Amino acid sequence: MFMDDLYRITPARTKRCSSYDVTGGNADRWMLAPGETRVLADISGPGKITHIWMTQSNPDPDYLRRIVLRMYWDGEEQPSVLAPLGDFFCLGHSMVCSFQSLPFTASVNDRQHNCFGGAAALNCYLPMPFNRSARVEVTNETDENHYQYFYIDYELQDAPFGADAAYFHAQFHRENPTTGWGHEVTVNSAVSDGVKCLSDKDNYQLLSAEGAGQFIGFNLSVTNLQRRVKNPHERTWWGEGDEMIFIDGEPWPPSLHGTGSEDALNQAYGMQRNAYLCNGSSIYEADTLGYQTSYVFYLANPVRFTKSLRASIEHGHGNHLSNEYSSVAYWYQREPHKAFGILPTLQRLPLVRSFAAREGTNTPPVPMALTPEMEAAKQLWAQMYLSRKEKGSY
Repeated sequence: MFMDDLYRITPARTKRCSSYDVTGGNADRWMLAPGETRVLADISGPGKITHIWMTQSNPDPDYLRRIVLRMYWDGEEQPSVLAPLGDFFCLGHSMVCSFQSLPFTASVNDRQHNCFGGAAALNCYLPMPFNRSARVEVTNETDENHYQYFYIDYELQDAPFGADAAYFHAQFHRENPTTGWGHEVTVNSAVSDGVKCLSDKDNYQLLSAEGAGQFIGFNLSVTNLQRRVKNPHERTWWGEGDEMIFIDGEPWPPSLHGTGSEDALNQAYGMQRNAYLCNGSSIYEADTLGYQTSYVFYLANPVRFTKSLRASIEHGHGNHLSNEYSSVAYWYQREPHKAFGILPTLQRLPLVRSFAAREGTNTPPVPMALTPEMEAAKQLWAQMYLSRKEKGSY
């Protein structure tokens, strides 16, 4: 049970890698020049990383998307963790805010709340076992000097982990924007609700893994690009997308099928301003003029798979909305894992306050073929919109 190890005496040896000033001074940080990669920890095992703390400074407001975190286990060539620094710690859009969950926390001072590129104390408490080695590194993809403070706390043990131990993984994904069949159509309307979705082929992908392991959750960042027709300074609701999790290559329907975006994140009737142990919002849209980051962790109910797992979520019901989505999925699995990369720096950058996509920041479009049902729904919406406009009720 949770915390049971606190009263058990074990032969594990507790150690730490940190950025402390080895000369005895107070310059307790590492500087990374533009383009530089630094190895924060290179540990010989067997052992387990138990806690990571980081804080940092960089004048680039996008640095939390431009600094890349990688982790490698047992000498593997492909990283098992590959994500922008902020998103790994559940802070999307290169924005900072204080929040508390069981696996991750962030702490900022009052002046920094909901600030692009602000300073934050970041913590991760997820256990990360390894048998032969662990390597943690960061790369500075900004044009500025980056200053990194860090602790990486770990334990060493005499015997390797058994075959039932799995390795920690985290993967970043982003679509800017998602490909939707009717972005002009609002959610929870008769038009959008009338389109049937019996496949995950056009969903936003959270994770595609191969091997044996367990999916333990994800964070999701959304920038809603749809404005209200009558009040264009207001945003609509971006949700109603069902999550779908297919286990071991199973056919439709999946083992886990959800009922809407907020439900997938264990909330209801939209998102709320809260941050609980296993679900909540680290960044809340009403406080940020539309930027949202939410998280959900399956710590009591991990999704177990033996061959493969495919997890995704609709962007609006039936994938009709074209908004900006980004995410980090977290899971444990036996090695080897299915290799994955990360988008180029420009294609990771957040949208600016006007929600404009800067040149070069759009991701490659995801092909989507409109069905006759979708085409008919778009025509019906256009007719309804014209009717409301003529009556002055739009």
